[in-house]
Amino acid sequence: MKLTLRVWRQKNADAPGAMSTYQVDGISQDMSFLEMLDTLNEELILAGDDPVAFDHDCREGICGACSLVINGDAHGPEHTTTCQLHMRAFQDGDTIDVEPWRASAFPVVKDLVVDRSSFDRIIQAGGYISAPTGTAPDAHATPVPKPDADFAFEHAECIGCGACVAACPNGSAMLFTSAKVNHLNVLPQGAPERETRVLDMVEQMDSEGFGGCTLTGECATACPKGIPLPSISAMNKEWLRATRKARR
Repeated sequence: MKLTLRVWRQKNADAPGAMSTYQVDGISQDMSFLEMLDTLNEELILAGDDPVAFDHDCREGICGACSLVINGDAHGPEHTTTCQLHMRAFQDGDTIDVEPWRASAFPVVKDLVVDRSSFDRIIQAGGYISAPTGTAPDAHATPVPKPDADFAFEHAECIGCGACVAACPNGSAMLFTSAKVNHLNVLPQGAPERETRVLDMVEQMDSEGFGGCTLTGECATACPKGIPLPSISAMNKEWLRATRKARR
């Protein structure tokens, strides 16, 4: 395929950015989107130009590092991560716009790379459990009802890619935060920090500058791991419970 790429280029966080247009040819439909960008960068390097900076790591849809807005959609036109998006989703001659996540809490580092350390700070605020040192207990030592285990596992699938924030018109991180809260709060191992966890993580989320949630649902639609929208309501319930308990 021969494609026209319009890519956001920005030298650093303080420099102004703009879309730059490139032509790439000989793109196989079996290539992933990131492999297509690798091809573009090889051509840019051979021409003596600065390659396009973009985040990637495992390229297996697990790590959450890949983070591109493609033709206006977080991760592109298919329900998957950018690294698992293949060029067969596009047609020969297409023009493709490639941009970074757009959110005040995700400042651009360079080109398509954004700083998502705000997610790390939300996790640090409460995404942990109390664990005594010593020999690990047997896996069956603490029984967990299957509905609770399924609920926890569903939310544990969040890879922290930030697509929910990029897709939200408000730039909200409620889906991400709710996934991390609900994952631990439903398990007996997470019970000691149940109240402080949700209060601290929501407080940290707000301090990072994410927008407010209005339940538009774009976050759940864009999530490549299928974190459900009711996750937010479940976290709100946990937050109200913790707030009332703290006032007693």
